[in-house]
Amino acid sequence: MKKVIISGGGTGGHIFPAVAIADELKRQFPSIDILFVGAEGKMEMEKVPQAGYKIIGLPIVGFQRKLTLKNFVLPFKIIKSLLIARKTIKNFNPDIVIGVGGYASGPTLKMAALLGIPTLVQEQNSFAGKTNMLLAKKANKLCVAYEGMEKFFPKDKIVLTGNPVRFEVTQINGKRNEAFQFYQLDESKPTILIIGGSLGAKTLNESIIGGLTKFQEKGIQVLWQCGKLYYDDLSARLKDKNLQGVHLTQFISRMDLAYALADTIISRAGAISVSELCLVHKPVILVPSPNVAEDHQTHNAMALVNKNAALLVKDIEAREKLVSEAILLVEDVEKQKTLAENIAQLGKPNATKDIVSEIVKIADK
Repeated sequence: MKKVIISGGGTGGHIFPAVAIADELKRQFPSIDILFVGAEGKMEMEKVPQAGYKIIGLPIVGFQRKLTLKNFVLPFKIIKSLLIARKTIKNFNPDIVIGVGGYASGPTLKMAALLGIPTLVQEQNSFAGKTNMLLAKKANKLCVAYEGMEKFFPKDKIVLTGNPVRFEVTQINGKRNEAFQFYQLDESKPTILIIGGSLGAKTLNESIIGGLTKFQEKGIQVLWQCGKLYYDDLSARLKDKNLQGVHLTQFISRMDLAYALADTIISRAGAISVSELCLVHKPVILVPSPNVAEDHQTHNAMALVNKNAALLVKDIEAREKLVSEAILLVEDVEKQKTLAENIAQLGKPNATKDIVSEIVKIADK
């Protein structure tokens, strides 16, 4: 295998798995040539080059649900994207094209199939995205992270691999002391990690700021990733409260250390976050975002909740319930133990290698 195209993006949930797959391909085949195809103006155009890979952008955009001029130019953007994708594939001549979901993977994998190049789709969520459902008909293989995906995809093409996650972020053993020093928190106190995704989460932030004094009264400290948009406002509000044991940060650069110090974790239920949480074996409260296609975060969360591997607090109820649920969990050692043991059963530590082995099988044919 000499050349591979990886296409998709839009959010960290699509980009991180794509880069993890690329890194594993590079590790196994050092001389491989990898080209990414993304959507112009989206996060991948910045993140992929930072990871050391070349990327080409397509002018593709999504359909807007409200009436807008953008929808009138959409057909032209789709046609232009298909033509650029076709030219890119013909020039690069890959052995296989991999789609990870997101706008750009549509035109890229459609053109690859038309040109007779094998394709593989990697679906991160438990509720399949529309683009991937369309691409599945022509794809050679579909690598999925959840059971029961035959309701979206042809059963004979599905391989249950799990999601590729960044290897280094789940390596937490033996790092607890270093973690408390790094985040300047007290090792003797119960600690909650709050993660709202790469952009932060308004509901989580408002729920936590409203309940910080309750945490303080119970001697609970928090490491709180709030997102860039909310950081300045929350910093100012924290100064007014003059609380101890709160480490507020826009973005967590050392996710391994954050996971290492957490006794309990509060998180959104994006597919990659959930896959990481299954590998760090900590008790988790999931607050699915309601602002995502097909409400897929609730589906992701329920896959864990149904196996008693996580707790769920609905976004609409978080402001009144989240902090008290978190306190109850911190105080219930048996419940913590049960959740941690059950979530550990769902982890797929070899997901990236398993996906790459499927890629190799198809490309070698």
